[in-house]
Amino acid sequence: MSHEALSVFDMFKIGVGPSSSHTLGPWRSAHLFLKSFHQGELEKIVKVRVLLFGSLAKTGKGHGTDIAVMLGLSGFDPVTFEVDLINSTIEQINRSHKITLNGVHPVSFDPAKDIEFRMTASLPYHPNALTFSYELSDGKKGEETYYSIGGGFVKQEHEDESAQNEITLPFPINDAEDLLHWCMSTGMTINEVVMENENTWRPEEETKKGLLNIWRVMKESIFNGCHATGTLPGGLNVKRRAADLNKKLLNGRSYHDFDSWMKAIKEGGNDFKYILDWVSCFALAVNEQNASFGRVVTAPTNGAAGVIPAVLMYYIIFCNAEDENRIIQFLCTASEIGCLFKKGATISAAMGGCQAEIGVSSSMAAAALAEGMGGSQRQALMASEISMEHHLGMTCDPIRGLVQIPCIERNTMGAIKAITACQLALQSSPDFAKVSLDNVILTMWNTAKDMNSKYKETADGGLAVNVPLGLSEC
Repeated sequence: MSHEALSVFDMFKIGVGPSSSHTLGPWRSAHLFLKSFHQGELEKIVKVRVLLFGSLAKTGKGHGTDIAVMLGLSGFDPVTFEVDLINSTIEQINRSHKITLNGVHPVSFDPAKDIEFRMTASLPYHPNALTFSYELSDGKKGEETYYSIGGGFVKQEHEDESAQNEITLPFPINDAEDLLHWCMSTGMTINEVVMENENTWRPEEETKKGLLNIWRVMKESIFNGCHATGTLPGGLNVKRRAADLNKKLLNGRSYHDFDSWMKAIKEGGNDFKYILDWVSCFALAVNEQNASFGRVVTAPTNGAAGVIPAVLMYYIIFCNAEDENRIIQFLCTASEIGCLFKKGATISAAMGGCQAEIGVSSSMAAAALAEGMGGSQRQALMASEISMEHHLGMTCDPIRGLVQIPCIERNTMGAIKAITACQLALQSSPDFAKVSLDNVILTMWNTAKDMNSKYKETADGGLAVNVPLGLSEC
């Protein structure tokens, strides 16, 4: 049976908030559009327009899709672009009515006219679709269409997918049953199976280095978010809460960097309420950064970027898992669970609602934590199943299309559910479980297909229409 070969670095991508499907995906689509021109052809472009369809149109303004497209067309890299320069860069394009394609070829471009939000139109393959139309100096015209399918993954229309599946992994995995088969037949843990597959792409030390870099960005998003004050952009005037909560919980204990900050947190003890507040604080911090066009890691999406860092911080600080190898193992296991959901269902809220984002991230974190806490492979999969089972049907209904309400708080709940699911699995025997992870993935996909489109990141239903737009704060 053919399988989709996915790496940990497909699941965990460094990018800019607030949305992996509405920001990072369109940004990367713009890069692919630029790369579609052969050497010397780019300079022949005299006109370019962008058409946004479906969910990208309906919530694109709130998600910064237009901003992402302009930064992508300008050739900037979402991994390295200085986020503090976003506003000034976009202002320059708006003022000059010019955009410099790939940083080398300026063309006329008026964002108000050349980025069109087609609110009532959708393309059949996926709700997150965008088309780049262009005109060359010789009068030739053309267009390229891309789909942002969740988690920063992008597909070009009529793309040949066979190349992606040319890689043969030692342990091909399509579903949880495959994963468990390889674990049982080899005696390896989930993270060990994952690492063996990763060795197909690159040396193990390179993978470990890359994962520690992923953790570095996660740490920075947590730490920066815990020290940033004010209100979030976008017009809802949502007040940042992580910094105030951080200060309150530390109760005067001093620190000067991330490591001493973690030490100060640990010195506060391990009271249940204290730990609960910190897990919420970590998740709030990341997603407040995400909502502010900050740098985060898709895990597996931007809207759910706070769950895994929050649970990993809980694991490190309150479960004494500071060792780098344990962090690497956690991320490996989490990534494989995310791959299972992407292959068997979706990680796109525009396809499946918030169950596809917060639900998946919580399931990823639950499995990783369970394995890290000494659980068996079957207990880890059980933890993942429990977590998703209690996210089924969760809608995506962002107010004003902003990744703020209810998205930020949902990350705190996803993190807590992951920890609870882990504990339930560790205190249970998988032999008596009635629901498998594959069962719940299939159920999630069926639920996604049955869900009304107004609950799929369109801001046409739920909280998005029932909360007064004059709301001043969360």
